[in-house]
Amino acid sequence: MTAPAPQVRPPVPLARWYAAHGRHHLPWRATRDRWALLVAEVMLHQTQVSRVRPVWEAFLARFPTPRDAADATLGDVLRVWGRLGYPLRARRLWLAARRIAACGWPADLTELPGVGRYTAAAVAVQADGSDLPAVDVNIRRVLERVCGRHLGGREAEREMRRVGAPLRGRDRLWALMDLGALVCRSRRPACDECPLRRRCRSRGALPPGPGRRRAPYAGSLRQRRGQVLARLRSERRVAVAELDPGALDSLVSDGLAVRTGALARLP
Repeated sequence: MTAPAPQVRPPVPLARWYAAHGRHHLPWRATRDRWALLVAEVMLHQTQVSRVRPVWEAFLARFPTPRDAADATLGDVLRVWGRLGYPLRARRLWLAARRIAACGWPADLTELPGVGRYTAAAVAVQADGSDLPAVDVNIRRVLERVCGRHLGGREAEREMRRVGAPLRGRDRLWALMDLGALVCRSRRPACDECPLRRRCRSRGALPPGPGRRRAPYAGSLRQRRGQVLARLRSERRVAVAELDPGALDSLVSDGLAVRTGALARLP
């Protein structure tokens, strides 16, 4: 006698899944302050939440407003940014703070240095209650798997409204973002736990789209730049002869370090 097939529970609606499993503890979800949310979005780009949280808290304690950041030196900002990585983000955030302090918040946030279409929409949704679609890496993965095909930018935004309905605004953004981070993962997606599984055409098997392969970190210029920056953060001035010349040249070119004669320092 064959055993009865195990019963699979029907998926709960996305809204109910998010209410039960969403990352409601994230501190930037408790604010509608534009500056705090802009800082969070910039820091979260290509960086894990666990690494961002302590730096975000320390950064806002030191620079609670754009004026506070604008009045500081870039070196001050880089010291608080610490080892979060991709320090050009810190420089662009500092430039954005100076723009805001001088001229106010622009109507179109993409006018700020380093702010692209996603970041502008995400800040507007979370701070201002806008209903704009904002598609990050996690959300795009969910949408493309549900649709069973790779999506262009505008098409992904349309699908975000459809797949995320009836959720809107912040709830839609966070629900789809959390689904991508916790369930519809890039590797080993937990399809049986997904509230969208009955609508999903790929069941997590959509092949990756064209993209740029990331070079190994060990020994890379990025690692070497980080080592030089760490030295410059810990010491006010360092002899150029003691630093990796290629990494230092790269940092100087990006405005992240200053070389004066035989010494180097943060800006």
